[in-house]
Amino acid sequence: MRKILKDSLGERKKFVGIFVKLGKKKNYRGYSEETILLKNITDVETGKTVTDHAWFAYTKSFQSIALLPGAQIQFEARIKEYEKGYRNVRYKIDNRTIDYRLSHPTKVSLVGI
Repeated sequence: MRKILKDSLGERKKFVGIFVKLGKKKNYRGYSEETILLKNITDVETGKTVTDHAWFAYTKSFQSIALLPGAQIQFEARIKEYEKGYRNVRYKIDNRTIDYRLSHPTKVSLVGI
């Protein structure tokens, strides 16, 4: 589903998503980091759904708004590509593929509940 983002690679666009829940992950240093899950993310300009879900870091911009499950959140994000999948150099296994993500969310605001 994220293949729609390929056409806008490198651009910063406005999106709307529905808040689901907070989570945690370990960062690259092994420390716990809070995250936020948004679902049904749509491009405001076209009205098309670009992805069914996306995880973001729970930054100050997300913390500044009142988050309740089901709340609609509007934000701007840059579209970037990344490699996903498994790679093992020793056994010459490379199952990586290119996928697209929303990166560096800014101008976060609450649209509705």
